[in-house]
Amino acid sequence: MMPLIRLKEIVKRYGEILALNRLNLEVNRGEILAVLGPNGAGKTTLLKIIAGIEEPTSGEIYYNDSIINKGFSSFIRQRCTMVFQRTIVFNTTVYNNIAYGLKIRRRSKAEIDKRVHEALRIVKLEGYEKRNAKKLSGGEQQRVSIARALVLEPEILLLDEPTANLDPRTTSIIEEVIRYVNRELETTVLIATHNIFQVGNVADRAAFMLNGRVIESGPLKDLLNKPSLKIADFTRLENVFHGIAKPLSTGTSIIDIGDSIYIEAAFEKTGPVTVFIQPEDIIVSKKPIESSARNIIKGRIIEIIDHGPIIRLKVDTGKIFTAQITRQSFKDMNLNIGSEIYLVYKASSVSLL
Repeated sequence: MMPLIRLKEIVKRYGEILALNRLNLEVNRGEILAVLGPNGAGKTTLLKIIAGIEEPTSGEIYYNDSIINKGFSSFIRQRCTMVFQRTIVFNTTVYNNIAYGLKIRRRSKAEIDKRVHEALRIVKLEGYEKRNAKKLSGGEQQRVSIARALVLEPEILLLDEPTANLDPRTTSIIEEVIRYVNRELETTVLIATHNIFQVGNVADRAAFMLNGRVIESGPLKDLLNKPSLKIADFTRLENVFHGIAKPLSTGTSIIDIGDSIYIEAAFEKTGPVTVFIQPEDIIVSKKPIESSARNIIKGRIIEIIDHGPIIRLKVDTGKIFTAQITRQSFKDMNLNIGSEIYLVYKASSVSLL
């Protein structure tokens, strides 16, 4: 498949600061691509270059396999729209905010009305037309910004930390909007974020950035199932443990991670290892359960993190584990800070880093 956008050896300097360092990236038509990395990795700069807001210091940008030279940023701006992390709305009605770009493009009133109302429907702000955008909540303002982008019918939608500091309900709405515009409007979407768990709900593929470069890319599930040490480090993956492995006669290995905690894994290794267990692969129970799983450990809940329909639990077992369960399971078990629980996971759920 020919990529929609291809960036080749892109360098971007701001004086002495090297923001992008010979970056290479391909964006496929119709995909949702997550650009992940810590603050300062160059994610926002990358989006600005794709949007035509900034021009690279050097390197080449291809659109449908045709090179876009310097000075042709207006070409890409007609096809890309970027929504910034810091929401900016005008001190006027929601309607006027969303209609602004269409008025500049001199679209008819009938077309503007149609597009504005459709965008409001998509972001679930119907009936907000006459409200002052400045008086809305932060989450509502972010949805206005996304609606303002959608009315322009961009081929590529660029979102910079779209759910940062938003409540779970608003986050869920924005995730739904992203999936809708990608599926129904066939919009290619790029999301820059440091929140790997948020993009896991929407992204097809991920590009991991560090120090201005893409260090790994591929299907998000593949990268998370067997993350490299670099990915585990800068995305702050939980349940990453270092220990000493000894092979067993059963074809598995037992790993001593310290504090009298042992992990059985479905591979044969000897010596120092680093392993990773996905939080969603851990079963939570209030009582010991009979299972084929090779790992059962008792612990106490020390932190509860609310992600809307999903609850993440920090559990002290001697080592800190993170488990993920549904909100309904959390309620059914009547869990709280200090609750004693059992964590159960299979040897095959233990990945070697």
